[in-house]
Amino acid sequence: MPENLHRRKHLTSFQLIILGFAGVILAGAFVLMLPVSSAEGVITPFNEALFTSTSAVCVTGLVVQDTGSYWSLFGQTVILVLIQTGGLGVVTVASSVVMLAGRKISLMQRSTMQNAISAPKVGGIVRLTRFILKGTFLIEFLGALMLMPVFCRDFGLKGIWMSVFHSISAFCNAGFDILGTSEHRFVSLTGYAGNVWLNIVIMLLIIIGGIGFLTWEDVYTNKLNFKRYRMQSKVILITTMVLIFLPAVFFMVCDFDYVPAGKRILASVFQSVTTRTAGFNTEDLAIMTEAGKAVMIFLMLIGGSPSSTAGGMKTTTFAVLILNAFATFRSQEDAGAFGRRVDGRIIKNAATIAMLYFMLFFFGGITISVCEGLPLLTCLYEAASAVGTVGLTLGITPDLHIISKLVLIVLMYLGRVGGLTLIYAVFSGRNTSNAKLPLEKITVG
Repeated sequence: MPENLHRRKHLTSFQLIILGFAGVILAGAFVLMLPVSSAEGVITPFNEALFTSTSAVCVTGLVVQDTGSYWSLFGQTVILVLIQTGGLGVVTVASSVVMLAGRKISLMQRSTMQNAISAPKVGGIVRLTRFILKGTFLIEFLGALMLMPVFCRDFGLKGIWMSVFHSISAFCNAGFDILGTSEHRFVSLTGYAGNVWLNIVIMLLIIIGGIGFLTWEDVYTNKLNFKRYRMQSKVILITTMVLIFLPAVFFMVCDFDYVPAGKRILASVFQSVTTRTAGFNTEDLAIMTEAGKAVMIFLMLIGGSPSSTAGGMKTTTFAVLILNAFATFRSQEDAGAFGRRVDGRIIKNAATIAMLYFMLFFFGGITISVCEGLPLLTCLYEAASAVGTVGLTLGITPDLHIISKLVLIVLMYLGRVGGLTLIYAVFSGRNTSNAKLPLEKITVG
C-alpha cells in the first residue's frame, strides 16, 4: 500500500506532456498581454493573447491580430520562441535545458521524452534528442540564409529578422508571418506568389519539418538506400509524395484559373504542400471553388507525420487505414506493406485517432456555425485548420465571438497534444508502461 501511494504522487508521461503544453501557453499569454508586446504599447486582452499563444505553441497560425503590424519586435520574438518550443515539443525543449545544465536524465524523463517525440524505444533517446536539436537549428539556419536575398532586397537589414522568423515558422509548420502592415493585414505570402525561389525554400522547410525526426534519422543513417529504411519511414515518404502530387494536380485543374500557366503550377504545388499543416498561402483562398476547399479540409485533417513539427491525425494514420481498406477489398486477413504486416492494434488505434479528429472537426465546425450564423463549409474549414494545427483561414477568425474563439483554442490544443494522449493522461493508471500508445507514438513495422 505505501508503494502504491508513493506511485500516485507522480504524474504520468502523458500528463506531463499535456500540462507542459498548457503551462507554456498560459505563460506565453501573460507575456503577450504586456504593453511591451504590442506595437502601440497597449495591454492586449487576455482572450486575444491566449488565442495567439495557443496558436503559436500549437504551431497553428490562426491569428486574431496581424502578427506583423500589431505585435512589437518583443512580441514577435515571444511568438517565435513559442513557435520553436511548440515545434520541437515542450518536453524536448525542457529535456534539452536539463542536458545543457549537465544533469542526468532519469528513466521517467526518458520515458516522457520517448512519448513526446514518438521514439520507438527508450534506448538511445538522449542521442536522438541531440540529433533532433542539431538538425533543427542547422536547417532553420540554412533556411534563413536562403531567404535573406529576397527579404533583405525588399526590407534592408530588417530582412535578416524576417528571414529568421519565416524560416523557423515554416520549418515548425506554424504559418505565422510578419509581412502584414496596418494598411494591409493578414497578407501571408501573397506578395511573393510569383517568387519561385522563396516558394521553393518555404516548401522545402515545410516538408522537412513535416516528415518527422525519425525519418530524418533514417535518411541520415541510410542515405539513399531506401530498402534499409524503417517501414514507418517508407510509408511516410511515399504517402507524403502522393499527398503533394495528387492535390497539386487537382488544384491546377479546378482552381487558380486566373493565374498564368507557369505561376499556376507553382501556386498549386505550394498550396498542396502548405495545406496539410503549414498555414501559409500565396493566393486568395476565399475565392477557391467549394470542391477545392473540401479537398483542403481533407488534407488539413491528415496533417503531417509522427514525431514531426506538424499536426493533424498524421500521414501514417491515413496510410494504415488505406492499407487496411485494400486488404479488406482483397479479402486478406492482414494489412501490410513492403513485405511487413501491420499489427491489428495499430489499425485499431488508427481508426480511433481518425474518429477523434473527425468528431472534433465536425462538432467544432457546427458549434461555430450555430454561434456565428455563418455557412457550415466556411466554419468546417476553420475547424479543420485548428484541429489540424494548419492555420489557413477564409478570413473569419479575427471577427469571431469569444465562444467560437474558445472552440478554436480547444481544437488547436487537442490537435497538437493529440486526442489519445489527452485520454491516456486522464484515464491511464499509475504506470504508463501498460498504456497502449496511439499510432503516432509507435514505429510502424
